[in-house]
Amino acid sequence: MQWRLLRPVGLVPAVLVLTTIVAGAEGGKSAGPSESLLILQIVLLIAVGRGLGELMQRIGQPSVIGELLAGILLGPSLLGWLWPEAQHAIFPKTPEQKAMIDGIAQFGILFLLLLTGMETDLKLVRKVGKAAIAISIAGIVVPFACGFALGEFLPDALLPDPHARLVASLFMGTALSISSVKIVAVVVREMNFMRRDVGQIIVATAVIDDTIGWIIIAVIFSLASQGTIDVASVAKAVFGTLAFLVVSFTIGRRLVFQLIRWANDTLVSTAPVITVILLLMGTMALITHLIGVHTVLGAFVAGILVGESPILTRQIDERLRGLISSFFMPVFFGLAGLAADLSVLRDPNLLMLTGLLVVIASVGKFGGAFVGGTLGGLNTRESLALASGMNARGSTEVIIATIGLSIGVLSQNLFTMIVTMAIVTTMAMPPMLRAALSRLPMNEEEKERLEREEFEKRGFVANLERPLLAVDESVNATFAAHIAGLIAGMRGLPITVLHVGKRATEQERGRDVEESHEAVVKRAAEMVAPDPAAGNVDVTTRIRRSDLGEAVGEEAKKGFDFLVVGIDKVIATKDRFDRKVEDIAAQFEGPLAIVLAKGSHLKQPVPNGLNILVPVSGSAVSKRGAEVAVALAQAGSGSLRVIYVATTRDKGAQRGASRGLSQETGILKDASDLAARYDVDITTTLRVNRSPEAAILREIDTTDVDLVVIGVDRIQADHLSFGGVADAVLRQSKVSVLLVSSGEARQASAKKA
Repeated sequence: MQWRLLRPVGLVPAVLVLTTIVAGAEGGKSAGPSESLLILQIVLLIAVGRGLGELMQRIGQPSVIGELLAGILLGPSLLGWLWPEAQHAIFPKTPEQKAMIDGIAQFGILFLLLLTGMETDLKLVRKVGKAAIAISIAGIVVPFACGFALGEFLPDALLPDPHARLVASLFMGTALSISSVKIVAVVVREMNFMRRDVGQIIVATAVIDDTIGWIIIAVIFSLASQGTIDVASVAKAVFGTLAFLVVSFTIGRRLVFQLIRWANDTLVSTAPVITVILLLMGTMALITHLIGVHTVLGAFVAGILVGESPILTRQIDERLRGLISSFFMPVFFGLAGLAADLSVLRDPNLLMLTGLLVVIASVGKFGGAFVGGTLGGLNTRESLALASGMNARGSTEVIIATIGLSIGVLSQNLFTMIVTMAIVTTMAMPPMLRAALSRLPMNEEEKERLEREEFEKRGFVANLERPLLAVDESVNATFAAHIAGLIAGMRGLPITVLHVGKRATEQERGRDVEESHEAVVKRAAEMVAPDPAAGNVDVTTRIRRSDLGEAVGEEAKKGFDFLVVGIDKVIATKDRFDRKVEDIAAQFEGPLAIVLAKGSHLKQPVPNGLNILVPVSGSAVSKRGAEVAVALAQAGSGSLRVIYVATTRDKGAQRGASRGLSQETGILKDASDLAARYDVDITTTLRVNRSPEAAILREIDTTDVDLVVIGVDRIQADHLSFGGVADAVLRQSKVSVLLVSSGEARQASAKKA
């Protein structure tokens, strides 16, 4: 096992020797910059950085420590001391060659801040609210004061410009006060504390720290670029930053969402959304540069806006994270390690100052966060956990130190001291935080909330991201749009409405069609969100200009995870759906809902409330139907009635029901618990000795329900089928029916659904 852990590290000498040979050959050819040498540098940084990062993660440390250590090992601290010729051959100090890899590293900073912003959960910050803000302010003020005081007393020899001591002191204060939200979030997540109350406060406080820190760094950058404190330039930076943030989090939030959706739905090239995000990151970075602050602020805010987009966040994160983690992170942090010459710590004075820096940084941040936690209402154990978590500087500190070195605020020795402090505090944080969190008990309220969130994590409705609504001009379409609007409105989901009515032919594509399309847009918006209580719903409409199946298929490729169908004719003769419904369903592989308005909903397709009946049997599909029913009841006024029905294939489903109860009672209790999580009142009914369809129809006849929601399976057959129960209820029910289907079809040999 130990050999397996060390195997990646054992490859380092071979890679190093090979790189040295090639680097020596390249150096003998030309004194100018070499593309081959650049590739060799990147290969070596990635190989050593990722290898050590893997080793660090296996021993409970963040991978960024391994990437930093890779640079330190390959730099003057070790390789330059043991084998200076090889170190100089691989990483020559010629300005041209150094500028090539520095350019990649500088772009890597923007990528890292983009990813950090995407991981910033503003909803979490808003949730914990005032407590996190108070804790963050106290956690920043105390270490900032300590860092500023240290900067004022540093020897002149450690400052690049002793006359600009004020700027250096401000920079030191910021460097000591900021925490690494990435490292904090990783450790809290590993400990399964991300959703615990104290875990949320720790991460939210780190987010606020990061945000405030980047704003301060941006202002200090403006000061450093002016050389002196100029009131006009400072005012420009401060007000420019505030204006940038206000516009970004108002107009910008919606604009970014629209750009992402437009790129995903319109462009046909490979990875168009990633291209748009990179352009957005670069544009916002340039805007912050123009207002006189650092480009990192623009990249950070761009990441926040991308992370807040209501669609495609998981896909975007997965695609970007791989590139950033495997390429930009080892290159950037490796170069940071290369720039830190730890051999200077052989000087007793510098070693003592570095130790003092670590102590001041740790005591200041730990003490400030502990005081802030106490003032914020946390108990002693929670405050200790908070203080332990906030002491990690990690990647954020290295980025800040690199910026300080590049703009001339930090000297080489001071940069090395700060990087050393970042490594020490980051390595000390995980075991301290794990020890503190392991001693925290859980109260009943927190336990109940965690159970609800765990259920939502596995649930269907809570994980919806982008529904598609296929409708025509019928009354049934209006009712289906109302249903979709209730589900989406409570969660702020955007809806795309595909108009599947009459196809627009070439001869019709003129002014009349344009006016018709505008009418469809207006009607769709009114249908989807007719009731302000349902919430605000962003509606986009599409008009089909091709065959029905082709039109649905084209939309299905755009990442929709739920299709609601509402057209005039749903059922045909015998046990068959209408051909249009079958064509639509055939082109969509994900979860599907088919709406059939009946009874009072034919006269009033946008009712004031819904009296819902949902049958449950303990199966996964019936639970999905219950989730949708609860969501509809939560969004609108009305009532919810749950009836237990037993089907042949649901025998044995009691394994998912509450233990210690009969199968029927346990399943009904599970449904009651589901409704209680969302504060929905329900009535439960147990009907035995009846077939499922007879029990459902009997309940419809004897109660005042006006909508039946049934979770069903698609059955593999030569036509669209959901089984005998669904077919009987769909045809014989006197009230409206909503069938909620799973995405995959099961074998036709299964029993009735």
